[in-house]
Amino acid sequence: MTTRIAALASAAILALFLAGVANAESGHETPKPPAQKWSFSGPFGMFDRAQLQRGFQVYREVCSSCHSMNIPFRNLSEPGGTEFTEAQVKALAAEYKVQDGPNDDGNMFERPAQPSDKIPYNFANPQQAAAANNGAMPPPMRLLAKARTYERGFPLWLIDVFTQYQEQGPDYIYALLNGYEEPPKDMVIDAGQNYNKYMPGHKIAMAKPLNDGQVTYTDGSPQTVEQYSRDIVAFLSWTADPSLEERKKLGFRVLIFLGVFLGLLLYVKKKLWSEIDYEKPIKAH
Repeated sequence: MTTRIAALASAAILALFLAGVANAESGHETPKPPAQKWSFSGPFGMFDRAQLQRGFQVYREVCSSCHSMNIPFRNLSEPGGTEFTEAQVKALAAEYKVQDGPNDDGNMFERPAQPSDKIPYNFANPQQAAAANNGAMPPPMRLLAKARTYERGFPLWLIDVFTQYQEQGPDYIYALLNGYEEPPKDMVIDAGQNYNKYMPGHKIAMAKPLNDGQVTYTDGSPQTVEQYSRDIVAFLSWTADPSLEERKKLGFRVLIFLGVFLGLLLYVKKKLWSEIDYEKPIKAH
């Protein structure tokens, strides 16, 4: 236990040091991402189905041009997630082409994707993806909401233990998507780089991916960068933790069981020890 605490402390100190180095190099302070309200936060949080479906639309129409997802189409119909119908998933998959084979002649061929196939990536390999993005490899998005985080600092990290705050990744990604601004006059932005106030060092290879009106929603939701960001972040939170709802339900049931079990133990203890006469002397053998 002591070793684990020491390791966590060392990791936190290292992260703070690296952030400080990045800030020192840029000469500008990196603000902490503001905490957002998410439907899936807290011990009883759940995903918003409509939001997840909008988030997938944003991924499909915008993010998939550079980032891979690496999940099969059929996951989109599983309970606890986007919950598209099986017919919708089958129709969606058929819109994509995947390579298969070899056939009887030993050649590879293309066919319409099936629900069991993974969502295709636009690039043949990571090197090709990096070459098309100014030498920067776009990270896979499936686990992005778990992979990205930031240091909350004292006393917030202590409070988070009791509030069950685990949304550092979603908050960071949301802030990053809304953090594109014109750089300060005293900051030089290299070619192929963009200014983002929430990025450590403030320089990011990814150009601003979202703009108002870029994705057309059919459910009446606002078509703004703020809404797009919330929707894609919710979707990425689900891809990173698809069993979140079931895990929280199981945890709640376990707590109920432990509460009942504790009550039974206290009752049995009281029942057994209540029959002992403490005033009666104990005979020595």
